Amino acid sequence: MNIKVNKVNEANWRQINVRSNLPESLKKLEEIAYNFWWTWNSDAKNMFRHIDQEAWSEACSNPVLMLNLLTYDKLVALGNDKNFLANVDVIYQRFTDYINQSFDAQKPSVAYFSMEYGLSHILKTYSGGLGVLAGDYIKEASDSRVDLTAVGFLYRYGYFTQTLTVEGQQIANYEAQNFNNLPIKQVKEADGQPMVVEVPYQNRTVYAHIWHAAVGRVDLYLLDTDNDMNSEYDRSITHQLYGGDWENRLKQEIMLGIGGILALKKLGIEKQVYHCNEGHAALINVQRLVDYMSTNNLTFNEALQIIRASSLYTVHTPVPAGHDSFTEDLFGKYLYDYPNKLKITWNEFIGMGRVNPDDHNEKFNMSTFACNTCQEVNGVSWLHGKVSQRMFAPIWEGYFPEELHVSYVTNGVHLPTWASSEWKAVYEKYMGDKYLYDQSNAEVWKSIYHIPDTEIWNTRMIMKKRLVAFIKEQFQDNWLKNQGDPARIVSIVEAINPDALIVGFGRRFATYKRAHLLFTDLNRLERVVNNINRPVQFLFTGKAHPADGGGQGLIKRIIEISRMPQFLGKIIFLENYDMRLAKRLISGVDIWLNTPTRPLEASGTSGEKAQMNGVLNFSVLDGWWKEGYVKGAGWAVTDKRTYENMEYQDQLDAATIYSMLENEIIPLYFARNEQGFSPEWVQYIKNSYALITPRFTMKRMVDDYISRFYNKLAARSKSLKTNNCSKAKELAAWKEKIAAGWDNIDVVEVSVPEGMLNNSSVGENYVINVVIDTKNLNDNGIGIEMVITEKLHNNDIKLADVEELELVKTEGSKLYYSINYRLNETGTFNYAFRMFPKNVNLPHRQDFCYVRWL
Repeated sequence: MNIKVNKVNEANWRQINVRSNLPESLKKLEEIAYNFWWTWNSDAKNMFRHIDQEAWSEACSNPVLMLNLLTYDKLVALGNDKNFLANVDVIYQRFTDYINQSFDAQKPSVAYFSMEYGLSHILKTYSGGLGVLAGDYIKEASDSRVDLTAVGFLYRYGYFTQTLTVEGQQIANYEAQNFNNLPIKQVKEADGQPMVVEVPYQNRTVYAHIWHAAVGRVDLYLLDTDNDMNSEYDRSITHQLYGGDWENRLKQEIMLGIGGILALKKLGIEKQVYHCNEGHAALINVQRLVDYMSTNNLTFNEALQIIRASSLYTVHTPVPAGHDSFTEDLFGKYLYDYPNKLKITWNEFIGMGRVNPDDHNEKFNMSTFACNTCQEVNGVSWLHGKVSQRMFAPIWEGYFPEELHVSYVTNGVHLPTWASSEWKAVYEKYMGDKYLYDQSNAEVWKSIYHIPDTEIWNTRMIMKKRLVAFIKEQFQDNWLKNQGDPARIVSIVEAINPDALIVGFGRRFATYKRAHLLFTDLNRLERVVNNINRPVQFLFTGKAHPADGGGQGLIKRIIEISRMPQFLGKIIFLENYDMRLAKRLISGVDIWLNTPTRPLEASGTSGEKAQMNGVLNFSVLDGWWKEGYVKGAGWAVTDKRTYENMEYQDQLDAATIYSMLENEIIPLYFARNEQGFSPEWVQYIKNSYALITPRFTMKRMVDDYISRFYNKLAARSKSLKTNNCSKAKELAAWKEKIAAGWDNIDVVEVSVPEGMLNNSSVGENYVINVVIDTKNLNDNGIGIEMVITEKLHNNDIKLADVEELELVKTEGSKLYYSINYRLNETGTFNYAFRMFPKNVNLPHRQDFCYVRWL
């Protein structure tokens, strides 16, 4: 028998998770690490960083993972380091003092739903602006002591990590998150088993685990379907952010909306206001209706009054095509049983998501459903509010866009997160250590003018040098690996110059963002970047959606241009745009460039983040910059449209950008004095801080939501629920009565003086009378108003005036209305009479949008 040289069977590997066992003296570290409070408190971050710089870097600035990477000997040494422990005690005391402050009882409690949250680059629950805004929002809710609970998803893979091929083609990599190494904890039942939410889907149940992320005082609950109770088909619901086909998107939105409400119910959480951050969460109101009807023994219409009165929908999308819509077949596949639960017909149910409820070819639109089930709707900037009024006008026919209740709150950013620690130290030095509590007060920011110019300039140079060091450290190895030609890579790295004027452009690469605009005239651009006396460099970064070929093509084109000899080291593309890169970029560049097609930028917050760091904005007058721009504190590309042909308009806007760079911006930056800086540039920075920054903080934004929406929603829904929902029942009964008799109302007389129709003069008064017969309606809650319009030179119709007629007499079922109307303006006008239901308990006309033109 020959003996074999080797013989081995396959190992049966089993996984074991060994977590760090911190000494008792270091338990405070763990408590801080598991609360995202550390992400906006520099002292806490520095405390973790200084434990072990190498471990901190290896853990990608994740304190939970870093603590797990420390050896037992290192932990013991830390536990015996009295100076370190003293510093921990100071920071822990600040942390507990903050956490232990109670919520402000004067502010309504809120349940907040969003598909994504950007809290830190280490938690991949965001893709871009929408998620980062939601993350900033719940951080500020914590700072402002708002009793808010947030709901979202814990994605196994999240949004993709971006790498680039040698040719500049984007590659989307999906990397699984290890939940055990993140600052989150799984929610458990009393017996220690994972808490499970059971969500009905089609002919089955999908099971979701719940994870908890502590964000200061605020709780964020994240749903996770990637567990053994589900099939592979359903485990993938929470795999990717915005991944998969339309069916998977619907499954996600059912989980976020219906599953989100069921999760709060399981947790025993009920709030006064329910806020949908985008239409993805619109189905929260389906489950809320089901629950309210069953718990309070209400009809659908009665429950709808209460649900609507406590709901807010925030829209971030400026074009109809950007809103999620589903075919009736697909929608019915998953929600066919809900009309039975709501005791309405299928057509009534799906009609709530249609502009034209009886059009069976129209898809179910999440935004339309949100508009129909939320009392309040808002855009995210003043301009976007106007755009949203026009976009949603078809839902409420009979009213002009400017008459709608659709309002706005302009987005802001969380200053403690996005201002660098260096700038926060400057703020505290000159504005006082309590400045964060009053950060939206313009008077506080006037202290900026007292800061010496040299201190402003030196702080900016520190941030620029830090950005350059970050690029060299983070990107050189990747460039060498993916882009070949080591000599070229070295020359790029060496060319990055903190003394140059550095212009940054970072955002999602969608075609409307017009990242290509700067490259319209390469010869002119070459002259801009190759002036040795006034060097200029451009840093680009951003991801294109994997399905967006146009956006990916833009990235490829920019990389091709950046490799041309004349642009080498002058135009640089930084891959894998995430929150960490964003923070370095928006604090390190001199100019933040934004060139969207107006009015497609709903708000845009990257420029606001730059604003917090003394970076000046150069942007199209769109989104937030339409409100923010102040001459002498930044630069604006006009919002006027000269050409209908977009290619011509792009060429004109590009020429404007080149001209402003050549003739205003670059000369200003390099107008150096004998001390080596530009006093004029510093004055721009001071103006920018004093005149713009306080208007775009997240604190101002949260305060606006409370004053404009939360307070009135909480008050009205409370009123409707009192005395066993008696007011809700009364209002529903009144609406049902009006709806039943609406079409039977007769117009008896409309009397307009002949003199008003022929040869009328400005300043003259005319008595107008209208008589209607309400038949068996037996209700005086009918209003009549005269609507005056004017045709503009471009054939647009302008609403000129609306005047309500007075109910002067009632005879049986007949109602008599009159108005003494004065003609106040000259011109040619059209007029018509509009009939509408009236009730003091309606929040606005669109809550019961019955309109008849007489």
